[in-house]
Amino acid sequence: MRTLVLVLITGLFFMSCNQTDKLSKATTDCKTQKETSQPIVNTKNNTMEKIVKSDEEWKSELTEMEYHVLRNKGTERAGTGDLLNNKGTGTYICRGCGLELFDSETKYESGSGWPSFYAPVNETNVGENTDNSHGMKRVEVVCARCDGHLGHVFPDGPRPTGMRYCINAVSLDFTSKEEK
Repeated sequence: MRTLVLVLITGLFFMSCNQTDKLSKATTDCKTQKETSQPIVNTKNNTMEKIVKSDEEWKSELTEMEYHVLRNKGTERAGTGDLLNNKGTGTYICRGCGLELFDSETKYESGSGWPSFYAPVNETNVGENTDNSHGMKRVEVVCARCDGHLGHVFPDGPRPTGMRYCINAVSLDFTSKEEK
């Protein structure tokens, strides 16, 4: 009986690490971006080093709301973000470190009250973590370089990906194509 219990517990553990649905891809191999000690390599074969700062450094560089969202996993009130209705052509970057995150071509109106995108610029620039806060199971989206909280991703977006990256506007800056 004791052996059967151990086998069941072990099986449950391995099953939890090997889920294959869209929401579980963030926990592949039960590792998060924060556990990875190697430099990140983006799709252009450029090495990207993690940015690590103290809370005091972040507080001195960010506004109170930016700090609340990016560093404390907060959420801005729906419909209040300065980039929600932005129709410009360009790139959305991390407000914490300037890393390119989303292209304006993937932005769409989801009706959620937050800027929504169906895909990141590339899979390397955003990280995903399991978020079980507030009694819900969600997938948190973070900047891969500074670990800033961006928002969440849901499997109810438009084609071609079917994903909705629901992102706090306060965690983003926008670089117009004309400025590049």
